[in-house]
Amino acid sequence: MGGGFADSLRAAWALVAAFDGRLAQIVGLSLGVSATACALAAAFGMAAGAWLAVARFPGHRALVAALNTLLALPSVVVGLVVYLLLSRSGPLGSWGILFTPRAMVLAQTMLVLPVVAALTRQLIADAWRGNGEQLRSMGAGAPASAALLLLHERLALVTVLLTAFGRAISEVGAVMIVGGNIDGVTRVMTTAIALETSQGDLPLALGLGIVLLGLVGAINAAIALVQRRHVVVTA
Repeated sequence: MGGGFADSLRAAWALVAAFDGRLAQIVGLSLGVSATACALAAAFGMAAGAWLAVARFPGHRALVAALNTLLALPSVVVGLVVYLLLSRSGPLGSWGILFTPRAMVLAQTMLVLPVVAALTRQLIADAWRGNGEQLRSMGAGAPASAALLLLHERLALVTVLLTAFGRAISEVGAVMIVGGNIDGVTRVMTTAIALETSQGDLPLALGLGIVLLGLVGAINAAIALVQRRHVVVTA
């Protein structure tokens, strides 16, 4: 068994070193889907999170609590909801994008949107406590204050994006349900690892696992670097 694992690991490293065509296609699709989903989530989530941080209205606390609850939303639930929306009998069935990368982007966008919005809200709320009085004295309303604080905290917001990207690229449930794990079409790293392991193709599964761990490690390192730079800038 030990020898079998060692042989599979050596073969996996060989695939990674040669950047095997099949491995490259899977990694490229994974990066494209997750990056697009994070960009869409950032466009809506950062604006919504910043506005929630500075605005006050009836039901505000309940809305914030609901947003924080969505942070623990299982990816399979998101996948199920998107599947029902995009299925032939669903309200968005006419789009005809089920079992395509676009469906996977939609699922991952819904998955990471609460992450972006909640982390942005907390970040801007902390900044609002330090700068809110000054902004109010200048006559800035909630939308203007939210925009100014987003600009002021732009470096820290990079960590929000990196966190969302890490969540997106490492999830498996949602993309498996709405993408169908079709070889050469919708197969990403996480779904390929699950499939190749079940089929006994351990070198490819391990190779993809190595790449995925490398990406997650790089994201964590980038987050730490940005946080250090942010501390230096604000000190």
